[in-house]
Amino acid sequence: MHLTSRRAIALGLFFFTVLGAACVTGRASKPDSETLKPRIEDFHLRSRWRDYRGAAELLVPERRTPFLKARSAKNDEKDLSITDYQLEECTFSSDGTRAECISNISWVRLPSPSESRATVTSVFVWDGSNWYLAQQDEGPFAAELSQPYKQPEPAKP
Repeated sequence: MHLTSRRAIALGLFFFTVLGAACVTGRASKPDSETLKPRIEDFHLRSRWRDYRGAAELLVPERRTPFLKARSAKNDEKDLSITDYQLEECTFSSDGTRAECISNISWVRLPSPSESRATVTSVFVWDGSNWYLAQQDEGPFAAELSQPYKQPEPAKP
């Protein structure tokens, strides 16, 4: 095989690989349990490891600033420890753009030495490309996230 033929084959394989990767990663997400579960796990993990800025990125935009202000005011970087969490189940709205997920969460917030436990209902909303946490009825973030959430109407062209 000539050197030029090898280069042509290598170049062809390179473009095929890049094109294939672009097709796989360029697929639009859809609102289902396959796209929701990683978002829930990510929120719980970031909260557990006290990455509150990262956790706030997973909230609906209008709840991010109050969430971060509360973490600072409550000194949660030092005083809150999420000790355990377990996702139980999720139910979806009929149109698939809203999900209620049940998790069991345990935490300690100093100065209390006692562990608190709650069964938390988290409401996630689909924005067309991702799931975002909109509401939690109990747990360590209930003060900031328990207010009912009304999804904004889409902008009219």
